[in-house]
Amino acid sequence: MTTEDKINSDKAPDPVGAYPHARRVGNLLFLSGVGPREKGSKEIPGVIQDSEGRVTSHDIEVQCHSVFKNVRHVLEASGSSWDNIVDVTVFLTDMKGDFKRYNAVYAEYFKDNQPCRTTIEISSLPTPIAIELKVIATV
Repeated sequence: MTTEDKINSDKAPDPVGAYPHARRVGNLLFLSGVGPREKGSKEIPGVIQDSEGRVTSHDIEVQCHSVFKNVRHVLEASGSSWDNIVDVTVFLTDMKGDFKRYNAVYAEYFKDNQPCRTTIEISSLPTPIAIELKVIATV
């Protein structure tokens, strides 16, 4: 692989580690985990934290819309599109509390293109977000 295979979007939030937003291999595009943060801000849409940084509540619908917007930014920067998504892995921190609402928002975005999907509950993510997506698309 060459450095040209690494792709970063100027509209998506900066990665929280040493990795690109995506890598292209042949006609496949592999996105790094994408969360709901917004470019240029440490604020997380739909998250309320106390003075010590602990999450006191979150709105999964707001986070879903934001994460889907960020995925679209990375896809477009990579020469791909929403309709080219073939596989989605979704990480939720509260399956019982969030799955129903997340699934309804997901259905709005994926009513025409229905990629394969896996949804996994995990105990936490690197930042205080409630959802992260790992996406594979074609270019």
